[in-house]
Amino acid sequence: MPDPDPPTLHATAVAVDGRGLLIRGASGSGKSGLALEMMARGAQLVSDDRVILRAAGDALWLTAPKPLRGMIEARGIGLLGADCTDRARLCAVLDLDREEEARLPQRREIMLQGHRIPLLHKSAHPYFAASLVQYLKGGRRE
Repeated sequence: MPDPDPPTLHATAVAVDGRGLLIRGASGSGKSGLALEMMARGAQLVSDDRVILRAAGDALWLTAPKPLRGMIEARGIGLLGADCTDRARLCAVLDLDREEEARLPQRREIMLQGHRIPLLHKSAHPYFAASLVQYLKGGRRE
């Protein structure tokens, strides 16, 4: 049964083929900018700035609050219209407030509403956005 009062998070979410990434971080950490980079590489916007996290069955789902649907902020330009998806199944959380130091990091998880979700940290590499798109497409291998 769907959650009647799902939480709204200060975050941005994108998806590839229905597989969603929740991008969290402090204000100004680059959530929208990273989402724009991922969208340029084939990801779809779910929501920018605020994301509704809804539990349904054995999954968590990402959706946009209606007033924000189809919009993303581009610093120095303004609010942009964007093709978006109605919802995406949460497959990973990215924490932009933590820097990844390992070349091949161990798997991490975070608990959200009773679900274990893979947790990623940011990377300063120029191909990070492309790597995240591929992560959503193909998952991580050992």
